Amino acid sequence: MKPPDESRRLSLREQVELLLPNWQSWYPSLFDAAADLGLIRARVCAPSSLMLSTRHAEVQSEAIQAFKEQWSVEDEPELPPVTLRIHNKTYRLGKPAKRKRAKRPR
Repeated sequence: MKPPDESRRLSLREQVELLLPNWQSWYPSLFDAAADLGLIRARVCAPSSLMLSTRHAEVQSEAIQAFKEQWSVEDEPELPPVTLRIHNKTYRLGKPAKRKRAKRPR
């Protein structure tokens, strides 16, 4: 393998191959070899941070905040919902209307 170029970062595979050229004869996976060589390690975290919905919400809020900062966007004021009455039916715009459950005859 040729010497690493200083201007770019080595991939995990390249780092393992530099340290242990025949790693495939010793390890079943690249990650096992990297862990034994000390290139990667497990990190202890709270169980709540493992929830995908929590992580997704945090990533999404960070992305929205970064977008607002980059483009100098100000938060829009929240408008009150609009209620329309057409042919004796009520429609709410802005927020979903709460539906009442119909009682079933027994």
